[in-house]
Amino acid sequence: MGNLNVAVLGTKGFAGEIGKKGTVTDMTFFELKRGGDSVTLLEPTKHPEKLSSLFYAAGMSEFAILVVESIDAQLGESIVMADLFGIDRGWIILRNYIQPEQLKPLLADTCLEGYEVVEEDHTAIRERLIALAAAEDRAAGEGTCGSCPVDSHFNVKGVGTVVLGAVTDGYLRKHDKMTVFPSGKEVVLKSIQKHDLDADTCVKGDHVGLALRGIDSDDLDRGHVLTTDPSMKMTRSFTGKVKLVKYWPTPLKEGMVVHMGHWMQMVPCRIVRVGDGGDFRAAEVDFAIETDIIHRPGGLGVIMYLEGGKLRIAGSVRLP
Repeated sequence: MGNLNVAVLGTKGFAGEIGKKGTVTDMTFFELKRGGDSVTLLEPTKHPEKLSSLFYAAGMSEFAILVVESIDAQLGESIVMADLFGIDRGWIILRNYIQPEQLKPLLADTCLEGYEVVEEDHTAIRERLIALAAAEDRAAGEGTCGSCPVDSHFNVKGVGTVVLGAVTDGYLRKHDKMTVFPSGKEVVLKSIQKHDLDADTCVKGDHVGLALRGIDSDDLDRGHVLTTDPSMKMTRSFTGKVKLVKYWPTPLKEGMVVHMGHWMQMVPCRIVRVGDGGDFRAAEVDFAIETDIIHRPGGLGVIMYLEGGKLRIAGSVRLP
C-alpha cells in the first residue's frame, strides 16, 4: 500500500479535477485511490491571502504540481516555498500559452529546475500519480517511535476525541501510549484510520485520523504534537545560523518580528540579535519565540515575514 502526498501550487481548482474533495481547512484535501494505493492532493486554498496555507500544504508534501496561469507573486512564493522544503519531484502544467522558457529564470538554482512539463490530461495525470503512489516505500524510519502534529480535532459520538494530521516520522501503532505536547498529557491511541479505512499502523507520510483515549478535544489545538519520540522538545529562544532565500533583499534586523514555522505551527518570533559577518544571508541570529515551538532536534524552522510585500518567505534555520 503506497501513498503519495502532492502539493498543488500556483493556482486553485486543478486538484478538484484530479481527486475527490475531502477535508477543508485553510487547505483543501483531495483523494485519489485505487486498490491499496492512494494519492493525497493538498491545495493551499487560502493562499495568497494566508501564507500559512501555502506553508502547511508544502510542508506536508513530497511531490508538487505547479500549475502556471500567470507569472506573478503567487507563483513566485509557491516556487520559493517548494524549494525551501526541498520538494525535488514534481510536474509543471502551463496554461494561457506560457512557454517553459518564461519560467527558467524563476526555477534556476532551485530544486524545481528538474520538474517535468506535462500536458493537462486529467486521465493521464491520475494514472501517473497512482503509479507513483504504488512505488512509494512507506517503511518506518529509524527506531520505533513516531509523531503526528495536529491539523484539526473534534469529538465523535461513540468514538471520543479524533485528531486529523499527517505522520511526520517513524510509525505509530494502535494502542501506543503517546505524549501530547505542549501539555505533556499521556494518551492511548485507540484506533487509526487511513483514507476512511481502519489500520493497525501508520507510517511517515500517511494522512490519518487518530482516535484517542485520555484527552478531550477542547484540550487540543492545531500545532500540538502527538508523539512516542523521547527526543521531542520545546524551545522558546535559541541561536541559529540562518539561510535566507536568494530573492530576500535585505538583512534581518534586531527588533524585527517574524513568524517561525515548523510542522503545523506558525508562531510570532522576535529577532533579538543579528551577528556581524560578511554574508547577511548566513548570519548568526538570536530568536525569541512568543510561545514554545515543538520540534525534534535539528528540525527545519521556516522564517516568514508577513509584512514583506510580494515575497513573505525570508529563509530557514535549524532548530536546536
